[in-house]
Amino acid sequence: MDMARYQAILFDFDYTLADSSRGVVRCVNDALRDLGLPAALPEAIYRTIGMSLAETLVSLAGPDHAVQSLEFARRFKQHADQVMADLTVLYPTAGPAMRALRRQGVKLGIVSTKFRYRIEGILQRDNLRDLFDVIVGGEDVAAHKPDPEGLRRAMADLHCSPPQVLYVGDSAIDAETARRAGVSFVAVLTGVTGRSEFAGYSDLEIVDSLSQLPQRLAC
Repeated sequence: MDMARYQAILFDFDYTLADSSRGVVRCVNDALRDLGLPAALPEAIYRTIGMSLAETLVSLAGPDHAVQSLEFARRFKQHADQVMADLTVLYPTAGPAMRALRRQGVKLGIVSTKFRYRIEGILQRDNLRDLFDVIVGGEDVAAHKPDPEGLRRAMADLHCSPPQVLYVGDSAIDAETARRAGVSFVAVLTGVTGRSEFAGYSDLEIVDSLSQLPQRLAC
């Protein structure tokens, strides 16, 4: 992968720039209990991070409960508005890596299933919001990842074509989203997806940490 050719780098949020797993576990289980469903194990919930809330409910409670997805999403949002920001921690490497990439003249953005207003609040809290040129959240698209709508919207806002864009994420869902959008992909191993799960994706690099990106881009 010729890292020097990219004019814009787009990032997933959860498990890529930040760890919101504590908040997600709490809000998912609170929403499940609101619906009279049993709580899920944290390890099972971790695997759903990056999915839509409808997919999360089906994954944890089974397809018979898909009819409750709208109510589950409403209850999750209510709980998340109260606690998610406080229970989300940006990775220590995120800020330094983003600042280094901006110094190299690269446009930066975020494409996530997480709500944009929540991402913006977390970034503002940690004084990083100004580093990003575009943020596309779950409320901004009709179809969630792996549908490429979010990536295409961000590329349009940045006036970039797919060969000029790199997407960075932590999951196979992110890799598939990049493939469908026709953009290159870097997998960062800060989530729950192992290296082997990215096998089969082309135009791919794998890094252990975001701190490796600025150096790779400068090569």
